[in-house]
Amino acid sequence: MFSAVPTSLYPNVVQKFLLITPPAVALSHSPPFRHLRRPHCTITVCSPSAVTELQEIRSPELVAREYADLDLSDKFCKEVGHVRIRQHVNPLRSSLMIPAEVPDWNEVYEDAKLPLMVDIGSGSGRFLMWLAKRNPTFRNYLGLEIRPKLVTRANYWVNELAMRNIHFVFANATISFKQLISTYPGPLMFVSILCPDPHFKKKHHKRRVVQKPLVESVVDSLMPDGQVFIQSDVLEVAIDMRKYFDAKLDKLVHVNSIDTNMLCDTEGWLLNNPLGIRTEREIHAEYEGARIYRRMYQKRRLYSG
Repeated sequence: MFSAVPTSLYPNVVQKFLLITPPAVALSHSPPFRHLRRPHCTITVCSPSAVTELQEIRSPELVAREYADLDLSDKFCKEVGHVRIRQHVNPLRSSLMIPAEVPDWNEVYEDAKLPLMVDIGSGSGRFLMWLAKRNPTFRNYLGLEIRPKLVTRANYWVNELAMRNIHFVFANATISFKQLISTYPGPLMFVSILCPDPHFKKKHHKRRVVQKPLVESVVDSLMPDGQVFIQSDVLEVAIDMRKYFDAKLDKLVHVNSIDTNMLCDTEGWLLNNPLGIRTEREIHAEYEGARIYRRMYQKRRLYSG
């Protein structure tokens, strides 16, 4: 049994949005973008009994279960030790405005001509490693992360797992994306921007990763049929990211306009994560949302007598 809860009562909704560049031969016939209004989404949540069971498990344990196939529990990187993730990094800091060094792609990847997926803000890297492990010969994966310790640990894990189709680079994507991708020998197939730093204060909005220059670099670099997947558990940030990609409607269309199997709500937000696994932030957000729902349910029972 499932029930729908309005977004206004359930703040940890993870908004998901997937766009696609049409094949070059069909570009002039691309269907128009259909979303024009502020998105309002409903989300399905577990029944109260299922939520109660969920509360007995801590959020980090849920992440460990989701990524158990990677078997990273015994792979400790002594170089960085225990990593405390700083949630908000100022990308405009002078030390982060230096372009990243372009790696030797033929050294990094076993086959550097395979289609490439880039995850901007790859965090711990587990999400990208999970995908890479399942597609060892069909696609290469590149994680761009602005926190160097996370990059060091992620590449350590990659070496421990002996994976040759994935690599992580310490980079400010806003500064380095175009330079890095322009040197890659193969086509850019997929770009994901998943739950980036929200930088809530209005004066800090200029620090948000999705800005016009980055969007232009992403769209111009994508191969025909290339895709962009954006996601945020902060509604304001999701709308803001979507606004920037809306400006490229001459080159992008919503995936639902091409693939009717992609389930979306009436505003065009995807109902499910199309990549087969939740990101770590997605797991945490849904966990926190379930806690809020449980408190709401218990309060309703208390007042109903």
